[in-house]
Amino acid sequence: MSDVLEVTDETFEEQIVKSDLPAMVDFWAEWCGPCKMVGPVVAELAKEYEGKIRIAKMNVDENRQTPAKFGIRNIPTMILFKGGEVAQTIVGAYPKSHIEEELKKLL
Repeated sequence: MSDVLEVTDETFEEQIVKSDLPAMVDFWAEWCGPCKMVGPVVAELAKEYEGKIRIAKMNVDENRQTPAKFGIRNIPTMILFKGGEVAQTIVGAYPKSHIEEELKKLL
Protein backbone atom coordinates (compact mmCIF):
# COMPACT_ATOMS: atom_id res chain seq x y z
CA MET A 1 0.00 0.00 0.00
CA SER A 2 3.00 2.25 -0.50
CA ASP A 3 1.23 4.37 -3.12
CA VAL A 4 -1.64 5.22 -0.82
CA LEU A 5 -1.01 8.21 1.39
CA GLU A 6 -1.89 7.64 5.06
CA VAL A 7 -3.48 10.81 6.46
CA THR A 8 -4.24 11.66 10.08
CA ASP A 9 -6.30 14.32 11.82
CA GLU A 10 -3.06 16.36 11.99
CA THR A 11 -2.10 16.03 8.29
CA PHE A 12 -5.57 16.03 6.69
CA GLU A 13 -5.87 19.80 6.14
CA GLU A 14 -2.41 20.10 4.57
CA GLN A 15 -2.48 16.88 2.50
CA ILE A 16 -6.10 16.89 1.30
CA VAL A 17 -7.92 20.20 1.73
CA LYS A 18 -4.96 22.32 0.58
CA SER A 19 -3.88 19.85 -2.11
CA ASP A 20 -3.49 21.31 -5.59
CA LEU A 21 -4.74 17.95 -6.91
CA PRO A 22 -8.25 16.57 -6.46
CA ALA A 23 -8.23 13.95 -3.70
CA MET A 24 -10.03 10.88 -2.46
CA VAL A 25 -9.87 9.71 1.14
CA ASP A 26 -10.82 6.15 2.07
CA PHE A 27 -12.05 6.10 5.67
CA TRP A 28 -11.51 2.58 7.03
CA ALA A 29 -10.73 0.44 10.09
CA GLU A 30 -8.71 -2.73 10.69
CA TRP A 31 -11.76 -4.73 11.87
CA CYS A 32 -13.96 -3.77 8.89
CA GLY A 33 -14.45 -6.62 6.39
CA PRO A 34 -15.76 -4.50 3.49
CA CYS A 35 -12.84 -2.08 4.07
CA LYS A 36 -10.42 -4.95 3.48
CA MET A 37 -12.18 -5.69 0.18
CA VAL A 38 -11.90 -2.05 -0.94
CA GLY A 39 -8.27 -1.65 0.22
CA PRO A 40 -6.59 -3.34 -2.79
CA VAL A 41 -8.88 -1.42 -5.18
CA VAL A 42 -7.87 1.88 -3.54
CA ALA A 43 -4.19 0.88 -3.86
CA GLU A 44 -4.65 0.09 -7.58
CA LEU A 45 -6.40 3.41 -8.19
CA ALA A 46 -3.61 5.23 -6.34
CA LYS A 47 -1.09 3.79 -8.81
CA GLU A 48 -3.26 4.49 -11.86
CA TYR A 49 -4.08 8.08 -10.89
CA GLU A 50 -0.69 9.04 -9.49
CA GLY A 51 0.03 12.68 -10.29
CA LYS A 52 -3.63 13.30 -11.22
CA ILE A 53 -5.60 12.56 -8.03
CA ARG A 54 -4.19 12.27 -4.53
CA ILE A 55 -5.52 9.05 -2.98
CA ALA A 56 -5.31 8.60 0.76
CA LYS A 57 -6.57 6.41 3.58
CA MET A 58 -7.56 7.38 7.10
CA ASN A 59 -7.95 4.89 9.94
CA VAL A 60 -11.10 5.97 11.80
CA ASP A 61 -10.03 4.22 15.01
CA GLU A 62 -6.79 6.21 15.20
CA ASN A 63 -8.27 9.50 13.95
CA ARG A 64 -11.55 10.68 15.46
CA GLN A 65 -11.81 14.38 14.56
CA THR A 66 -11.87 14.24 10.76
CA PRO A 67 -14.42 11.39 10.42
CA ALA A 68 -16.64 13.19 12.97
CA LYS A 69 -16.31 16.47 11.04
CA PHE A 70 -17.58 14.77 7.88
CA GLY A 71 -20.30 12.83 9.71
CA ILE A 72 -18.94 9.41 8.83
CA ARG A 73 -21.07 6.72 10.45
CA ASN A 74 -20.46 3.77 8.14
CA ILE A 75 -17.22 2.50 6.68
CA PRO A 76 -15.81 2.15 4.17
CA THR A 77 -16.66 5.70 3.16
CA MET A 78 -14.72 7.42 0.40
CA ILE A 79 -14.93 11.18 0.16
CA LEU A 80 -13.78 12.88 -3.03
CA PHE A 81 -12.48 16.43 -2.77
CA LYS A 82 -11.96 19.05 -5.43
CA GLY A 83 -10.53 22.45 -4.54
CA GLY A 84 -10.73 21.52 -0.86
CA GLU A 85 -14.50 20.98 -1.05
CA VAL A 86 -16.40 17.70 -0.85
CA ALA A 87 -17.34 16.74 -4.40
CA GLN A 88 -18.78 13.28 -3.78
CA THR A 89 -19.23 10.72 -1.01
CA ILE A 90 -19.27 6.98 -1.66
CA VAL A 91 -20.50 4.85 1.24
CA GLY A 92 -19.93 1.09 1.11
CA ALA A 93 -17.77 -1.39 -0.76
CA TYR A 94 -18.23 -0.69 -4.46
CA PRO A 95 -16.45 -2.30 -7.40
CA LYS A 96 -13.45 -0.55 -8.87
CA SER A 97 -15.41 0.53 -11.97
CA HIS A 98 -17.90 2.50 -9.86
CA ILE A 99 -15.22 4.26 -7.81
CA GLU A 100 -13.24 5.02 -10.97
CA GLU A 101 -16.30 6.60 -12.63
CA GLU A 102 -16.56 9.00 -9.70
CA LEU A 103 -12.82 9.73 -9.79
CA LYS A 104 -12.97 10.63 -13.48
CA LYS A 105 -15.49 13.36 -12.67
CA LEU A 106 -12.78 15.10 -10.63
CA LEU A 107 -10.41 15.42 -13.57
